[in-house]
Parts: sequence; structure tokens; C-alpha cells
Amino acid sequence: MHIVRKVTDNLYWIGANDHRLTLFENIHPIPEGVSYNSYLLLDKKAVMFDTVDWDGCRQMMENLEFVLDGRELDTVVVNHWEPDHAASLQVVLNRYPKAEIISTEKGFMLMKQFGFHADGHKTITVKEGDKTCFGEHTVTYLEAPMVHWPEAMVTLDLTNGALFSADAFGSFKALDGKLFNDEVDYDRDWIDSNRRYLTNIVGKYGPHIRKLLNKAAPVLDQIKFICPLHGLVWRNNLDYLLDKYTHWASYEPEVKGVMIVYASMYGNTEQAAQAIAAKLAEEGIRNVSLFDVSSTHVSYLIAEVFRVSHVILASCTYNLGIFPPMLNFLEDMKALNVQNRVFALIENGSWAIRSGDLMYRFLDEEMKTITVLNERVTVASHLGENQEEDLGLLADAVADSLRG
Repeated sequence: MHIVRKVTDNLYWIGANDHRLTLFENIHPIPEGVSYNSYLLLDKKAVMFDTVDWDGCRQMMENLEFVLDGRELDTVVVNHWEPDHAASLQVVLNRYPKAEIISTEKGFMLMKQFGFHADGHKTITVKEGDKTCFGEHTVTYLEAPMVHWPEAMVTLDLTNGALFSADAFGSFKALDGKLFNDEVDYDRDWIDSNRRYLTNIVGKYGPHIRKLLNKAAPVLDQIKFICPLHGLVWRNNLDYLLDKYTHWASYEPEVKGVMIVYASMYGNTEQAAQAIAAKLAEEGIRNVSLFDVSSTHVSYLIAEVFRVSHVILASCTYNLGIFPPMLNFLEDMKALNVQNRVFALIENGSWAIRSGDLMYRFLDEEMKTITVLNERVTVASHLGENQEEDLGLLADAVADSLRG
């Protein structure tokens, strides 16, 4: 049975949704699933833009055959060769032996590495600025290296304004019948999934995203649809989406707010985190979130640290070092180029309280353009009643920084 959505005249979504996969890239939890988006253009030539992961292959093939309605498939444009998009290509090529393949030079290199056999199929290598006419529709290509693989490109249909954006503008979360951004309450139901996808999958490559946005700037007025390989198709309010991506790609916080992340073995450091959260509330700070680093997957922590301006790290000392899940969070922030944030520290220990100094050293030496506030709360095993003033001073410092 086909499940197809029409994007615009002669352009169809023929992808699939996946609720069986629990970990995207075998790392990131996707409790609301994920979509694999593939598109088919019916012109003088029938043109497919990317395929889907192997788990969605059967559905995609049923969709493809329904829309083609007996026609041959003439062309497959492969914007991105990662297996969650290209895994089904061999099935498509076997079913349609006359189909030609369009991709970049590095893309065809990856095709061979992944073991695809294109014998008998014409392969057309394109580079930035090249154009291809499929009949009434003409497309052009923009290279998008390291967004987030080196072979990636995006394809713009100059006739209908559809931008096939590869992994740019993608999102976690299955579509489940919906397709367009104006069919959902995006701010309520989707932005968190979009942010978590971008920051964890592509976040390291902010400069490359900005470069792509700059290259696309001269043709922005021609873009009517943004068609990513995961998530919603955008057909209006494009400025809103581009503004979010500009913040994320520039490592600038979306909002002024405080994220408190704690690492606690027996609840004492957690108590200190709860205490500072209460102090911030008393200061009138409303945008405060609190996370246990041991029970919260790091992908959610990364998404939140991209959202807010200030972070309080509260960690016990473990084997004279930083509690391992907290260290893992620090390493992930470094790997994903988190910067332009203000941090404050709470440390705990029973005989050698070292976590604060070690966290400070990591932030100062391993990360870029990070500010660490001078005020710090030190807990010896258990937060004492006499430390009310220490908490107040730290809360005041964070509040003053937020308002400054």
C-alpha cells in the first residue's frame, strides 16, 4: 500500500517513517521515531531525489511504483550517501536498470566504498553551479561539504523553488502522516527535535553550515520549499527556520536562560543543584532547567546547552577526578564546538574536593570563548545550613550575568 504526499505540482514525497529504530546512528534516542524523506519529480524525465534507509525500503518502493504508474525511472539524484539515505539505492537500480545517477565526485567515491554496483547505469558527476534540465524543470547544485559528510550537496529546482537540502534543516521525529511545517504546532511539538538533531548530528560543523547559508543567500528568494532528508518540509515562514539555524550554526544562544546539570552519587550534589535552582527562582529567573547527567542522554543535554546562555555544572569528585558522566558531557560539548556560554560551578567531595578545579581547567583550556564566573559553591559531603550565603552569592552572580 502506498503512502504518498504531494509537495507541489509534479513533486511527491515518497519516503517512509520508522518507529522501530530506537537509536539514531546507534547513539541518539528517538522515542518519537524518525522519517526518511525521498522525493520524486515527474517531468519529461522521472527524477528521484535520494532514497531511504534499508528499514524503509519496502514502503519507499511501493510509493515509487505507485507514483510512476508504469513509467520508467530515468534519474536518481543522490545528495548525500550516508546509509540512512542511500542504503536502498541498489534496490532502486536493480528495479530500474536504465536509471542514470547524478552526484558529486566524492559521492561516487563513497558509492564504491559502500559496495554499490552501478554497472550499466550512466553516472553523471556534477559540481557547484552545474545545471541539469529534466524537461520543464531545471535544477542547479550547491556543494555542501561537511554538512555533515564531505560529499554532500544540495539541489535547487529553479522551476518550482524546491530545495533538496540533504541533512541540512533535518529533524528527529517521524512525520506520521504530516508533511509540512504549517500542519503542526512547530514551537510546541517540533523545535526540540529539530534542535537536538542539528546540534548533535551537524553541530560540530557550524562554520560549514554558515558557509552553505551564505552561498544560498543569493537564491533565497527563489526557494519556495525546503525538502530535507529527515523531518518536515517547509513551505512558508522560512525566515523563522533560517534564524534558528543561524543561531545554532553561530553557537549563539537562542534565549537567556540557565541550565543546571548535576552529577550526584548519593543525592548530596543533587540537593545543591536543587538549592541553587530555588535561589534563581527567588531572583526572578524563570527560564531554568535542571538535568541529572547520569540519567539524561547526552544528546538532550547538548540540545539544551545550544538553547540557553548560562550553564551551572554541579559535580561530585570521583576517584580524584570529575564524575565520569559529567566528564563525558564536557567532552561532548568540546567535540560539538559549544562556545559563547557563561558557566558557573558547584563542587562536592568528602576528603579531596577536586571536581571544581578540574571542570574549570577543562572549560578554560579545552573549549572556546567560555566565561566561568568567579563565584563557586564548595560542598564537603553535604550542603550545610551555613552555606545559604554561598548559594545566594552564586545565584546573584548568575542573575547579574543574565541581566547584564
